[in-house]
Amino acid sequence: MMTVTEAFVDSIALNAAAAKNGRDLVKKNSFAALNQSEDGTLLFGACKGSGKEPYRCSADFAKPESPVYRCSCPSRQFPCKHVLGLLYAYAQGRAFENAAVPDDIAEKREKAEKREEKREEKRQAEAEGAAEGAAPRKKTNKAALAKKIAAQLEGVELARKLALQIAQGGIASVDAAMVRLLERQMKELGSYYVPGLASSAESLVSLLRRAEGREAVYTEAMDQLTALYALLKRSANYLNARLADPEQGPDAATVLEERIGHAWQLAELREHGRAAKDAELAQLAFYSYADEARGEYVDEGLWLTLQDGAVVRTVTYRPFRAAKYIKEEDSFFQVAEAKELFAYPGGLNPRVRWEESRMRELTTGDIGRIAASALTSLAEGLKLVKNELKNPLALKRPALLLRARRLTAVDGGGYALEDEQGGRLALGDLGGALPPTAGLLELLAPGQLADVAVLVMFGHDLDAGRLTAQPLSIVTGEEIVRLTY
Repeated sequence: MMTVTEAFVDSIALNAAAAKNGRDLVKKNSFAALNQSEDGTLLFGACKGSGKEPYRCSADFAKPESPVYRCSCPSRQFPCKHVLGLLYAYAQGRAFENAAVPDDIAEKREKAEKREEKREEKRQAEAEGAAEGAAPRKKTNKAALAKKIAAQLEGVELARKLALQIAQGGIASVDAAMVRLLERQMKELGSYYVPGLASSAESLVSLLRRAEGREAVYTEAMDQLTALYALLKRSANYLNARLADPEQGPDAATVLEERIGHAWQLAELREHGRAAKDAELAQLAFYSYADEARGEYVDEGLWLTLQDGAVVRTVTYRPFRAAKYIKEEDSFFQVAEAKELFAYPGGLNPRVRWEESRMRELTTGDIGRIAASALTSLAEGLKLVKNELKNPLALKRPALLLRARRLTAVDGGGYALEDEQGGRLALGDLGGALPPTAGLLELLAPGQLADVAVLVMFGHDLDAGRLTAQPLSIVTGEEIVRLTY
């Protein structure tokens, strides 16, 4: 069985309130029974509830990388507070009595094993077919695909007219009445299978919706309008090419499909070679924000893959209406051992995801590997960032892990990163969703400012016409100092 710690239980709780409720159950001695199987792979118990009968909850670690949580309570939050309480009790050293696995769980285990056997047989058959050069390929329904692409092209044209209205009238002329008209037009985009384009248009209109300080958003609005127009142009060219050649598969090399609105399935990513076995990841930074335009909370983590030193992202979207039922991500201080790591199409910092994982403690050896992954040349890093930002579809705020000979205070306040070649990079705050961190550097000890690796997020300051670089974390030889978490 995997090691169950309080940090692990915190990591699987949907939100802070669920974790607190689980801890409270332990404090109040709400568990009438606490049991574990002889082999230690199953924890189960009975917890007092609002009715006469206690709730039966369990945590099944037959597959440590993919635990199964069960409870007889009616809660739609999962894992519920009873399962969390059961795990907190175990992590805190409460006494668990050995007992036989309940019949209903034994039956569910047996069914799960049979399903896994069938999946494994299917995977082996596909692998054998691929080795023989005859891997079965899902047949494309050309008529259905052509109908969908035609609808998407209509959506692209509708969004293009919307952008053209704004451009022809000028951003300054967009008043409250114009915003209402644009909002009505955007609602129509929901019928054309282009949710990504609709979100981009909504983000622009949301910016223009600000009645006060309109001058302050001119530059940003113009940048968004330019990016939207470029996205629409590329989308139209791409969709027309797919319509002409239905056998042409989706573009798995760029973010275009996702920006149009395609939701990549894990099987698709695996088919396109965007999956890696047994990956290890360490989180370097984490932050959350509310995206009012999309109507959702966004939890974003920046990680480093220990195998190849790439900086990647995890992103969780929690719609406002359903936020309490979706797991709220948080800072992660261990190493995640992903059985299979999936990478979405992207540039410098592709979004990644995994389904099954275990966690282990971060060691000084891991920290050394992280520090050794940093780019030693600031000039090389800036070149990568500038090439990324030239692409209108790329991530607007890419991140790099840079080696710093030192972080030094500069005249007039603030700090600069200096590399081994003497190159210097001024550090500041990007603003927006990212909390300020540059001012925290003055609180660090001298040993945390010399011969370190620094995770830096870049942004293009449109008004000043230059790059802004914000420090997010500092990696010394022994620790990771997080400036945002």
